[in-house]
Amino acid sequence: MASTLEKFIHSLDPRALPRVLQIQSGIYFQGSIYEMFGNECCLSTGDVIKIIGFKINKLIASICENNEVSQSSAKVELPLNFPGLYKVVTDKTPYVSIEEITRKVSIGPTRFGHPCFYSPEDIELANVTIKHGEQITFNSVEEVNGTMAVNCGVVRNNQSHSFTLPLSQEGKFYECEDDQIYTLKEIAEWKIPKCRNRIVKLSNTLHMWDSSNPLPENFDGCLILTPVYEVQAVMKFRKDIVHILSDLDVEVKDVTDCYDISSFLQPLSLEDVFERTSKEFPMVAEIMEGPSGSQKPYNLLHTGKEIIIYKKYQATRVLASEIRSDSPKRHFLIPMSYKGKFKRRPREFPTAYDLEIARSEKEQLHVVATKAFDSPHKELFSVSVGDQFLVQQCQTSEVLYEGRKKVIDVLACEQILSDTYKKVLLPMYMEGGFVEVIHDKKQYQLSEICKEFRLPFNVKVSVRDLSVEEDVLAAVPGLQFEEEITDSYLLISTTSSPVESWEIPVYRLNMSVHLLSRDVQTVVPPATKTTVEEISEEQYYMVRRYENQTLHPPPRPPKKPTILAPKLGFAVPKQGVTDVLQAPKNFCVDTTRKLCSNQAADVLELQVSCQNDLVPRENKKDMTGKATLVETSVIKGLTNKALGKCEAEKEEEEEHNYDYVDENIIENIRKVFQDTAVRNKHALSEGRRDI
Repeated sequence: MASTLEKFIHSLDPRALPRVLQIQSGIYFQGSIYEMFGNECCLSTGDVIKIIGFKINKLIASICENNEVSQSSAKVELPLNFPGLYKVVTDKTPYVSIEEITRKVSIGPTRFGHPCFYSPEDIELANVTIKHGEQITFNSVEEVNGTMAVNCGVVRNNQSHSFTLPLSQEGKFYECEDDQIYTLKEIAEWKIPKCRNRIVKLSNTLHMWDSSNPLPENFDGCLILTPVYEVQAVMKFRKDIVHILSDLDVEVKDVTDCYDISSFLQPLSLEDVFERTSKEFPMVAEIMEGPSGSQKPYNLLHTGKEIIIYKKYQATRVLASEIRSDSPKRHFLIPMSYKGKFKRRPREFPTAYDLEIARSEKEQLHVVATKAFDSPHKELFSVSVGDQFLVQQCQTSEVLYEGRKKVIDVLACEQILSDTYKKVLLPMYMEGGFVEVIHDKKQYQLSEICKEFRLPFNVKVSVRDLSVEEDVLAAVPGLQFEEEITDSYLLISTTSSPVESWEIPVYRLNMSVHLLSRDVQTVVPPATKTTVEEISEEQYYMVRRYENQTLHPPPRPPKKPTILAPKLGFAVPKQGVTDVLQAPKNFCVDTTRKLCSNQAADVLELQVSCQNDLVPRENKKDMTGKATLVETSVIKGLTNKALGKCEAEKEEEEEHNYDYVDENIIENIRKVFQDTAVRNKHALSEGRRDI
């Protein structure tokens, strides 16, 4: 049965790919020639194409009132990167089975891929009963004892309980209220069910309205989003992949069951190649769709090029980010073979717990406080801006809390005074601010840093890598080595010039090939070239997602609310939800960041002053030559100066408007919405149970 291409793609389950379609009829641009993304393809009646993938390319938004669209409703086209944050309006139409939910709703490993539903009836399972109105979180789909099922979870009395629901489970399942806010791209990827539209409400525009904005000025209503897909297809006598928009006015028929699908070229992604057994390497392949980029080897990998794939393997990289206060930062993956050298740069620590993590047996950590802290317990030390400390060790201490003694974790330090040292205890939960004082002038190789120090670690390139034409790291003023990661790579070279081989990442390179039935002349790969890979913000978070989560400070024990005398420190004014929505750019100031970008010179000046004024400690118990205090007034003066610069920088920021979607803004606004919405969640759940 024939249907429009748009209708077919909207109902197509990605798990059913590939599909073979026959063109039935249609209206074509320029006769029967259709051009998309520079690829020209002929879609004549009777032609056969193989659909190998599809993704949302853009959204058609209909402005609606009362969650309904009328004939006169204006329609606008919105790109996926259109600035703005949106709340998803709950779909009132129920799903009739778990299988329908898995077929139409995106369920995946990220926090966006955990949709929530409730049933108006109790669900009786073998070992648990799911009560009506209870929020069920769908976490993943997998095979359990030979049956496909969904791993689910419910929260009862702040305890999470896991169970599985088979796809055959029937009943009415309604979407739960979603109190999160999303970008259009996030909604397109995770929040638009197949065969359904999605209604969203604009929460914040993130930029000033101008005439180029397709939405009306001061618009704060609802939009009905209809996706337009970009379809990737293979044609019978072509060696490249063609891209077609789903709204192309053609009719198609699914002929997969009666067609020899092997008669088409079989495009393979790099992931497909990597899944092949090691015995199948080396192999010769022709590129069907090459990556973009001017850096080697990406500029050599164009469509039609033949390559040799020698082997697959795992390789270690160091994930590094540019040190800067504003966004966006640049991110890099640095191979262990990098031949440049680095010098240390001061690290910043937002809490005392971070000092404990950074503490090393090799050298004593010397820091200067950049934020004041008043201790709620007389047994613990109150910190002033400019205080200097030598970090000792973590231990426990008794404190008096509400008339009772309580044991808490503390950090033992030595405060450096003008002519002596004073032992002090800092609470581990202390939210302060510290900057490291560097005494080490040595230049390090990358492997030495990873072996001798704990990450994260701040550095600057002191000697660039002379083995490459352009060292992208040399121009970066400061880098933070965040963690070592292990990633998947293929080793390749071109057949036309196999004088050097290159490592290409499997999961970050958008490239398709098809294998050629030819023997590889050279089994041993030539000299391998490794490069520093600059990755996007999205790729950075994908890399971090697969690594171990960073340790978080322990929760702060309760204390009586007391009004303490204010001390000098860096502060950001408190804002309510209304203020956040009216001026989201204020969230560009990271409240955990203690120094603004213009403070860099002051920090370095402070560090040099500390180093020049350090003298050995005259104490027979200490033979290591510890540090003594720099004039506190000098440090406080520099900190005050830095504070003034920080405030000036904030005022200057407020004069500008930014038209891109800033991740920091999104995350902070999300937190505000979560804090205000979570209080109502329980009441809403109870209300549904009473229905």
